[in-house]
Amino acid sequence: MTPLLALSTGVLFATGMYMLLRRSIVKILIGLVLMGHGANLLILTSAGILRGSPPLIPQGEERIADAHADPLPQALILTAIVISFAIVSFACVLVKRAYEIAGTDDTEAMRSSELPIGSDPGGADT
Repeated sequence: MTPLLALSTGVLFATGMYMLLRRSIVKILIGLVLMGHGANLLILTSAGILRGSPPLIPQGEERIADAHADPLPQALILTAIVISFAIVSFACVLVKRAYEIAGTDDTEAMRSSELPIGSDPGGADT
């Protein structure tokens, strides 16, 4: 199971890096999402896949005797999911606004069509 998860992590990272190197902002955003999923899967894989009881110490004992699941990687992944959702949501709004202003999602076209200083990007002149 671990080699399959390691291969999946590598595929997610490779695909995410390929998408990050594209010219379209939407594809860059998709690459960011894939890299986030790859990082979460990397944390889960490096922690080890172990089925076991919850990490609770029985009353009267000082240690856990049986195999137990480690809750720390799961907590880290849950936190990473929430943070990546916030980042992707914010990036989606930025992509939408950049498309409204520039009329394209191509980064090279955006670079060549920079707005002059003092112009209003919304189009409302006062």
